[in-house]
Amino acid sequence: MNSSARRPRIVIVGAGFAGYQCARQLSRRAGDNAEIVLVNPNDYFLYLPLLPQVAVGVLEPRRVSVSLTGTLPGVRLVLGEVDTLDLPGRRIGYADPEGNRGELTYDRLVLAVGSVHKLLPIPGVAEHAHGFRGMAEALYLRDHLTRQVEMAGASDSPEERAARTTSVVVGAGYTGTEVAAQGVLLTDALVRRNEGLRDGPRPRWMLLDIADRVLPELDERLSRTADRVLRARGVEVRTGSGVAEARPDGVLLEDGEFVASRSLIWCVGTRPDPLVASLGLELEGGRLCVDAYLRVPGRPEVFACGDAAAVPDLTRPGELTAMTAQHAQRQGRTAAHNVAASCGQGTPRPYRHHDLGFVVDLGGLQAAANPLRVPLSGPLAGGLTRGYHLLSMPGNRTRVAADWALDAVLPRHGVQLGLVPSGAVPLESESPEVPRQAGAGAER
Repeated sequence: MNSSARRPRIVIVGAGFAGYQCARQLSRRAGDNAEIVLVNPNDYFLYLPLLPQVAVGVLEPRRVSVSLTGTLPGVRLVLGEVDTLDLPGRRIGYADPEGNRGELTYDRLVLAVGSVHKLLPIPGVAEHAHGFRGMAEALYLRDHLTRQVEMAGASDSPEERAARTTSVVVGAGYTGTEVAAQGVLLTDALVRRNEGLRDGPRPRWMLLDIADRVLPELDERLSRTADRVLRARGVEVRTGSGVAEARPDGVLLEDGEFVASRSLIWCVGTRPDPLVASLGLELEGGRLCVDAYLRVPGRPEVFACGDAAAVPDLTRPGELTAMTAQHAQRQGRTAAHNVAASCGQGTPRPYRHHDLGFVVDLGGLQAAANPLRVPLSGPLAGGLTRGYHLLSMPGNRTRVAADWALDAVLPRHGVQLGLVPSGAVPLESESPEVPRQAGAGAER
């Protein structure tokens, strides 16, 4: 980059895996030769793979929340939610956390807006289910599960006790499998310490998916390991089954069975952030089309990466890269390299990455992993999984390791603070990472 000319302004929208890595790499490459601005609703990067451990009390919330200003030197953070883009005018518009409007012009734009909940046209789901994409949702779920156990222990009705200690997870993908596997350990521990429930039945957990196996997008060997662990813990795994209707007092399944429950957890999947659909540019599967260099066709100053970008998979011609953190992280680095190249520093390079395998933390000592396509399970996979997460996190490693050590020897705190009401985390939200401030409803 030419330091004698006006410094180009590079605006990055979104601080997920792709946006964070892009900002980090650009801050190292550009130095003082470019103005790097990161626009994000929150002042932290959320390490999403460990969010289930926050929901069940293994990790404290700040452990998986990495400060943007503390880890991105040379990057100016603008707190705001981008809702308008003027591509011809090279300008973005956003609303800050207090509702004020702001605008930014740019010389280069990187769209790394990520994804939101995938909704299905099922009656009652938007009203009675809660998702699992942001910190507020994890904190709500932690409080909600604790509250339901406590209210069950105070009830004299066997039917109410059963309903309040029954949790239904819809979606047996990566997130849903981990939530069910970790959640059953939490509620079992809460029930053991609750005097009113000691002689009652165990909490009931049900994991539903219309696919024919859990983790349908991953290797079948990982699926078998996860299925075995879930069933050993008493989770009812029902594949080839879905929800017909969600009600305030339970869930009606497609086979006609009604499951009385107060906890419907929606982990069906994700869809690209709706912001990209408002641009009037070419989409594929709701994702913004880009070339192998992560450039938006016809807009050489605009780049896109992560879940909202339809990135060609050069290792599998004709396919797109999967919407995974592994791809998003590496696409962010490639985007940074190519943005710098577009400003005169280096030459552009295409995005190419072979999957290195996946890890699924199943709680306790259990996990399923296939590093470099070698299937592992049990404590060995558990140790490798936690090691992988520590290496992947851009900060807070010591604190995370300390929380894991404490959880291994001390009981978890069974208290609910009630700081995130149900209405603050609606399933139908274009910003699941931001709790809704107005119209928060009471706990159902």
